[in-house]
Amino acid sequence: MLDLFPSPKTAHEDIPAVARQFLQQSYETLHAPDAAAVMAGSAVDAMLKEKGYRDGSLYIRIDQAVADHLLTEAMGEWAHEVRLGSNRPRHADEDRPHVSHDEAVQSVEFAEALANFLFVLIAKIERGIQNAREAVPDE
Repeated sequence: MLDLFPSPKTAHEDIPAVARQFLQQSYETLHAPDAAAVMAGSAVDAMLKEKGYRDGSLYIRIDQAVADHLLTEAMGEWAHEVRLGSNRPRHADEDRPHVSHDEAVQSVEFAEALANFLFVLIAKIERGIQNAREAVPDE
């Protein structure tokens, strides 16, 4: 059978469930940029909570993750941009209530990259180490 459309994007199974669902919803709502931006911001929020950053506002938690070197300075700056983009439609910002499609795509891409960095890559490394330890050496 010939596929005429690409398969829909699916959030990786190594991402914790709450963050994975928000990320998945961000993929599925890219046709509605405000919704995608809010979901991307929620995914970032859930990822930081999964890593133990639960106290204070998302602003404070992003800064703390940078201070703790969980995130690089640049990742922290981008996380703040995603946070701000998520806030605009959620709080019906009077000057700029909506995000553009490009802004939403960038927010979703960051959330996906962060998930890959914090969870997917770590899980792959852990599986690789485990597989290497379990490998039978050639005799």
